[in-house]
Amino acid sequence: MAETKSAMRKPVFTKVDQLRPGTNGHNLVVKVVSSKMVLQKGRPDGPQVRQMRIAECLVGDETGTILFTARNEQVEMMKADATVILRNAKIDMFKGSMRLAVDKWGRVEVTEPASFTVKEDNNLSLVEYELVNVVEE
Repeated sequence: MAETKSAMRKPVFTKVDQLRPGTNGHNLVVKVVSSKMVLQKGRPDGPQVRQMRIAECLVGDETGTILFTARNEQVEMMKADATVILRNAKIDMFKGSMRLAVDKWGRVEVTEPASFTVKEDNNLSLVEYELVNVVEE
């Protein structure tokens, strides 16, 4: 087991402006600019009723901002001005625009406040993409 531990790769952190549609496996350190609850409903599955919560959070670093879709327990961590580490994040396309999300294979960790200021005038979620399939002959 010790041999596999040493073989683990160090995480490579990317910046917000390097994110592209349809990619995954991103590690980012971002600040939460704002957080807004968009869905909160009870889901009856079994003896206990589970709450399903979804919040849209504007997150960013010194290169730009992007909308992050926080689900369930991630919602509590995404408070305004908090600095979080997103591990194994992926880009989801929603109505032609990019959204950042972390599924069950990734992690959201609150960390100590970062020293950078968020560049709010470069919002990648406002860029609309049209995905086109190219057929090579």
